[in-house]
Amino acid sequence: MISRRDLATLLALLATSAPVGEGVQPTEQLPGVTKAQLLAALQVMGLSFPDPQLELMLPRVNRLLGQLERLRQIEVPLDTEPAIAFSAAPPATARSKKVSYRPLKRRPRRDWNDAVDLAFWPVSELAPLLRAKKVTSLALTKMYLERLKQHGPRLNCVITLTEELALEQAQRADAEIRQGRYRGPLHGIPWGVKDLFATRGIPTTWGAEPFQHQVLDYDATAVTRLREAGAVLLAKLSVGALAMGGLWFGGMTKTPWNPERSSSGSSAGSAAATAAGLVGFSLGTETLGSIISPSIRCGAVGLRPTYGRVSRFGVMGLSWTMDKVGPICRSVEDCALIMKVIHGPDGRDSTVRAAPFSWDPQIPLSSLRVGVLESEFQKVDNKERPVFEQALQDLRKAGVNWQPTELPQFDASALLVILNAEAATAFDDLTRQGGVDQLKDQGPGAWPNTFRSSRLIPAVEYLRAQRARTLLQRAMHEFMDRWDVLVSPPGESLTVTNLTGHPQIVVPCGFVDGLPRGLVFTGRLCEEGLAMRVAWAYEQTTPWRKQRPPGFA
Repeated sequence: MISRRDLATLLALLATSAPVGEGVQPTEQLPGVTKAQLLAALQVMGLSFPDPQLELMLPRVNRLLGQLERLRQIEVPLDTEPAIAFSAAPPATARSKKVSYRPLKRRPRRDWNDAVDLAFWPVSELAPLLRAKKVTSLALTKMYLERLKQHGPRLNCVITLTEELALEQAQRADAEIRQGRYRGPLHGIPWGVKDLFATRGIPTTWGAEPFQHQVLDYDATAVTRLREAGAVLLAKLSVGALAMGGLWFGGMTKTPWNPERSSSGSSAGSAAATAAGLVGFSLGTETLGSIISPSIRCGAVGLRPTYGRVSRFGVMGLSWTMDKVGPICRSVEDCALIMKVIHGPDGRDSTVRAAPFSWDPQIPLSSLRVGVLESEFQKVDNKERPVFEQALQDLRKAGVNWQPTELPQFDASALLVILNAEAATAFDDLTRQGGVDQLKDQGPGAWPNTFRSSRLIPAVEYLRAQRARTLLQRAMHEFMDRWDVLVSPPGESLTVTNLTGHPQIVVPCGFVDGLPRGLVFTGRLCEEGLAMRVAWAYEQTTPWRKQRPPGFA
């Protein structure tokens, strides 16, 4: 659940001598770790790696020293607890009954001739057709399966096609709808899932060579809930190996806007297939950009909910204190329809809250306090600047009275030792047994080198980072008391909110060199609905939601 682009940006930041916070000493002034010292440290841990891997580790370990030094510059009062929690109580099992959910009422559209015309329609417009029996789930399913077979190889976005299961579920959905047993707006809607989610009896490969033939005997909670809502599972979609980037054991996933370019990652296949009209919607995961980044690159709408909003049971764990599950769709409204189904406790994931999910697109925009992260817009590339300047103008045209603001000053990137330490822990056995050596990407920023190097993060420093994270959470909580929604390009807020757990939704806002760009809306904890309300207003005012990638329409 980390995108290659965001990891590369963060590594570059860590490697520079320019301090992010005041009083930080440049990395170059720190003593370097030698190969002999590295060997001695690994020996204490009971580890040994071949000489080429040690050479690859050394630069990263020395960058890590600089990151830890910056972490120590963050003043952490003695009474600050780490941002991790232990609960002696069992996980909650029931959702909150206090719900404010008021979706738009839609009648079936008539402007279509056959199922292929519907490939790019959002769920909110497909659902009325299915309910009114104007189209069957089986017809939609066959259409999407044909498109997956036709276009999937071009995008390299499908790992396993679940055709037999999909046809069976579609036929069941049609029978139930004919009998008046309509389950809701996802009933009969074909969808795809990132191949990190367990699906009973179907390969769950995690995009990685060591797990190509892994078959689990249970379903992830999100998969179960969507099945119970009547959705039709079409495919397990590509994921960057062990949730990084777009490269999996079958190659690189591509964006439909330029099949020569990567879709970004790690929810690579989910974003590509949704944007190309190969599925009705999809599920992804995010730890540090893996819903937001590929949604931007592919021109989809991606929602990363509040941490602890959706159960991660049955989903590959990368960073237990940062992983999130969310939908990737063709509209903001679709994200709301899916969130209503998948959110809430399941008795298995102890982090999941019972807070209600609220969605009301009729909330007056004038009642919302919307802040624009001004410096984030100033940092965008000159080539992108006109797109984002226009986006802010369009936001005003949509009726949003935004005001400039800035995030609290905090060296959030210094806390990313948390992600690295937890990821290395998750795949400790794979590292010790040499399984990471099978992954295609063995570069300096790839998981194999990260897992090996992160073994040298001391437990004390990990816990210091979690305590500093508590301070960041407090700062963001106080800051967000003044705002309902923040608006920004993808940037610093992505790192900050993935650490604090705040939700974000991204919608397309234009194109640069033929590739989509996205506008990001950040909400308060467990208040995705307000960020979605502002994002929906922007989406309805602009033409980007109607754009289709050439060669896929």
